[in-house]
Amino acid sequence: PDQIFSSPYIRAKETAELIINKIKYEHEIQFIKMLAVGGNSERLIQDLALKTGSAGAYLLVGHEPQLSQLIALLISGDSSLDICLKKATLCKLSIDELHYGRCARLDWLIQPGLLKPF
Repeated sequence: PDQIFSSPYIRAKETAELIINKIKYEHEIQFIKMLAVGGNSERLIQDLALKTGSAGAYLLVGHEPQLSQLIALLISGDSSLDICLKKATLCKLSIDELHYGRCARLDWLIQPGLLKPF
């Protein structure tokens, strides 16, 4: 990824650190309060749009149910769409222009049992 964004909560930080060590990511993790439990999706999207600016690959590490609601919002425009990510699920979205509401395509979703352990 071009940038990694994480919730500032300890468990998310630990997960982000595992990822950066595994993929040999050499930049700093950027911590975003809106990725924490109870974060506001609209403010999170605004924060991400300001921080990313242009096309690229970005990795978000956060918590449930916020990530499922964010994915639902971005692919359907409705955060109540029934998506439920299990712990350690990976999801790839393609987005041309990030904004609040439907703006993404779901490319893939991989449940933890399909991945080799770190």
